[in-house]
Amino acid sequence: MSLAEARRFADSGDNSKAESVYKTIISNTNKPEGPEAATTETAMLELGKIYQKQNQAEALKDLITESRTVLGSFSKSKTAKIVKTLIEYFDTIPESLDIQMQTAKDSIDWAIASKLTFLKQSLQLKLAELLYKKTLYQQALTIITELLREYKKLDDKSSLIEVQLLESKLYHQLRNIPKAKAALTSARTSANSIYCPTLLQGELDSQSGILNAEDKDYKTAYSYFYEAFEAFNSQDDSRAVPVLKYMLLSKIMLNLSDDVATLLKNKNVVKFQSRDIDAMKAIAQAYSNRSLHEFEQALTTYGSELKSDAIIKYHFNALYDNLLEQNLLKIIESYSCVELSHISRTLGLELAQVEGKLSQMILDKVFYGVLDQGNGWLIIYDEPRQDAAYDSALELVKNMSNVVDLLYQKAAALN
Repeated sequence: MSLAEARRFADSGDNSKAESVYKTIISNTNKPEGPEAATTETAMLELGKIYQKQNQAEALKDLITESRTVLGSFSKSKTAKIVKTLIEYFDTIPESLDIQMQTAKDSIDWAIASKLTFLKQSLQLKLAELLYKKTLYQQALTIITELLREYKKLDDKSSLIEVQLLESKLYHQLRNIPKAKAALTSARTSANSIYCPTLLQGELDSQSGILNAEDKDYKTAYSYFYEAFEAFNSQDDSRAVPVLKYMLLSKIMLNLSDDVATLLKNKNVVKFQSRDIDAMKAIAQAYSNRSLHEFEQALTTYGSELKSDAIIKYHFNALYDNLLEQNLLKIIESYSCVELSHISRTLGLELAQVEGKLSQMILDKVFYGVLDQGNGWLIIYDEPRQDAAYDSALELVKNMSNVVDLLYQKAAALN
């Protein structure tokens, strides 16, 4: 039984025979070092790949569990590499998150019992990431807090960056933006002191863009998203697509919808044409046309592409609000007085919703006007012009007051 034979079966599609050969190689391992150990390592990873391609999450879990007796004779660094790689194979298996989490927890317990500290820490970070995906943010934060303390003691900057970045993401999801920013600042500080891998730098830039977007600073957010996109694109990483969507979102929020078409013609972007990008183009077109109908139509057509991303979904309220504002301005721009019922019918919205938004716009001084609810009218005024004479008069009075005060002081000194 050899690796070549197992690979021959795998290439021909006879996975059951390939699996049998791989398992024989793994179970016959006697020497913890040398060529035999290297063969066993390869057999484990290649068998794991077969389970990954066939979406066999349970079989992959069993492989990790059964391999522990063999891994116990390997070096600590090699054991950590094999176990972590096998657990990462779950990432592409659909609906395997729960099994992956349980496998990670079991492996952490085994690592603690075997005194494999490095493996334990690596798996705890992976488990925290899985809890983040599962939206169990508080549980993930508990693990992260302990890991931060351990990595700071070890002064392990490369691992510290990953932990601090995940901490920032967790606080962001918990809507604690100040702590999210503080964690990201710490991560960037750690990254500046060592060589930071391209993909990790891309993640840092992406998170920076997300937090700047929270502050409505979409111009700065776009710059960070662009840097992140360049990093992911250079490594052919799948995260380039969501970051590209964030870039397009930033342009739309800046009311630069025309830039979307220009951006999508870029040679680095053309290859990413997909329904995800088509969805953002549809939103940009609706926003450019100031059409609520087109916006809602895009949400219906591309619902899964637009609502599956938590970041884009979060900004949709602001986007819808802006679009409603633009629609209202488009309707009232040619009137000095217009019936609220007419605006409501034109937009296809409830009268109360229209009144509420118009009231907010008047208070925010988006335009000047007043709601005459008795008659059901909106009366629009021209933007008031400030008379410079008032400012000059106030300045003159202020100066005269200062002069009088000085005269009183001098008079008091004479007495």
